[in-house]
Amino acid sequence: MKRITFVVGHYGSGKTEFAVNLAIQKKIDYLLDLDIVNPFFRSRELESFLLENNIKMIASTPLNGNYGDLPFLSKDIFLPFQKSDKCAVFDMGGNDAGALILRQFRDYIDEDVDVLMVVNVYREQTQTVDAIIRQINAIEGSSGMKITGLVNNSHLLKFTVKEDILHGDTIVSEVSKKTNLPILYTAVRNDLMDKSFHLSGETIPLTLYLRKTWL
Repeated sequence: MKRITFVVGHYGSGKTEFAVNLAIQKKIDYLLDLDIVNPFFRSRELESFLLENNIKMIASTPLNGNYGDLPFLSKDIFLPFQKSDKCAVFDMGGNDAGALILRQFRDYIDEDVDVLMVVNVYREQTQTVDAIIRQINAIEGSSGMKITGLVNNSHLLKFTVKEDILHGDTIVSEVSKKTNLPILYTAVRNDLMDKSFHLSGETIPLTLYLRKTWL
């Protein structure tokens, strides 16, 4: 894992659950919630819990504004770039609209920064190889930054079975071949973990911190 990781993707792909789990499992220093597009399922809701895990939350909200839907960016979002000994995960908003904020960071990008595209092949606009590539192109065009890796987070909420994850792996692997982007992670809900899985990239077991029932 690189020192700075931006997490982007389609609405509802599971970016936030993945970002929170990655931050906790990799023991990073900062988790930044930069979603100013959608007020639901934001990582900022877990600020106290994250602090218990020695992770500082930096959110794109004014003081006491966690449940507001405001286009506000705190000056603290640049802290991880100013402290070279700290690691951070940035949880971005959905689609090209949410990725637009990435333009703020273009002057800070170096070889120790990843921009990861989270893919759920069961979302309407990311069901096929071509559709996923269109999403990648849209996010890159909006953000002014290149995607550096893929995350397979294919699921059907509480109805997910092993075959759904494997199907996602097949589709995302084809995207990887066509784009030359590596699959760095595959996210699997904790209760579906199976040692017989042969999945691409590093497997990240998902604990559901935000949407515990996955209804």
